[in-house]
Amino acid sequence: MTHQASSSATPVAVLLPAPVPLLSRNGWAGFLVALIVVGAIAPVLNLWVPEGSAFHMSDYAVALIGKIMCYAICALAMDLIWGYTGILSLGHGLFFALGGYVMGMYLMRQIGRDGNYKSDLPDFMVFLDWKELPWHWALSDSFIATLVLVVLVPALVAFVFGFFAFRSRIKGVYFSIITQALTFAAMLLFFRNETGFGGNNGFTDFKRILDMPLATQSMRMTLFVLTGVTLLGFFLLARALVQSKFGRVLQAVRDAESRVMFSGYSPFGYKLTIWVIYAVMCGVAGALYVPQIGIINPGEMSTAASIEIAVWAAVGGRASLVGPIVGAFLVNGAKSWLTVTAPEFWLYFLGALFIAVTLFMPQGVVGLWTRFVRRNSKKETRA
Repeated sequence: MTHQASSSATPVAVLLPAPVPLLSRNGWAGFLVALIVVGAIAPVLNLWVPEGSAFHMSDYAVALIGKIMCYAICALAMDLIWGYTGILSLGHGLFFALGGYVMGMYLMRQIGRDGNYKSDLPDFMVFLDWKELPWHWALSDSFIATLVLVVLVPALVAFVFGFFAFRSRIKGVYFSIITQALTFAAMLLFFRNETGFGGNNGFTDFKRILDMPLATQSMRMTLFVLTGVTLLGFFLLARALVQSKFGRVLQAVRDAESRVMFSGYSPFGYKLTIWVIYAVMCGVAGALYVPQIGIINPGEMSTAASIEIAVWAAVGGRASLVGPIVGAFLVNGAKSWLTVTAPEFWLYFLGALFIAVTLFMPQGVVGLWTRFVRRNSKKETRA
């Protein structure tokens, strides 16, 4: 007697992995503490605590920490493109400056007739005997258009460059060199007076934003809080990206791009997408930086500026998200102190720090701290 197989197969249950929470309980606690410090404690210490008090947060500290938080956004973007995708870019200075120049153009228009020449044109244009604004200044008097362009301009430049670079499969040190060359070429272009970007001096002497004075304590603190909230928001975005399927493919591209291709995935779209996100984050950081520091010039695209951002990520710890933020604060805090006490040793210190981290702490400060905590927890378990 012949037995025939059943026409309907029994479905097999497949157990899917449980979704990973965006942050652990301790992570959310740390995030909320950072949010409270930025959004509540710092304003109270600066605006309401008297200057003579030991708890007063000075205007200098507000400006310094605000600047470092802008740098931390760039370091976080660097971690996405380098730590999680394996692409060492040295072009972040370009995208940072593009966002800064877009905001700077708006702030220059906000000066109005309060400039030295009492003209509707920016002072440097009057000095160069320009009669009208160039075409690329057409939307610079609109704050809404400025916010859109802060995102759109770096994204468009990154998309065009990344499309051809990734389609040509440029990678490794060649990609680093070509991004540095792109940034250097842009710096030379912005140095030229006829481009309408202020030449060597760039943009400065800002007075208002949204028709409100910039040089007030309340405005400085508003920009400080906005920068801190933006940094924390980008951190959550980065966390969501790296924990998603998109982020797992990025890490696979970093570890073995050829295997990703053999698995049926095209790395091109993933690399181009994270490249554009990285550029937008740097552009937003530049836009927040300019009104707090009060100047933007082509020096932001220098070779040293781009290399420093890579150092921050390496010192803090790549592929950790928190690490580059910590690295930005540590390195820039040391820079602020050393450039005052021993300015001639700063560059030597930076080079020695990068070498020491590469040789002895490849996972950065955060990696060193993680190993220390795990070692102590193991000792406690054995005891």
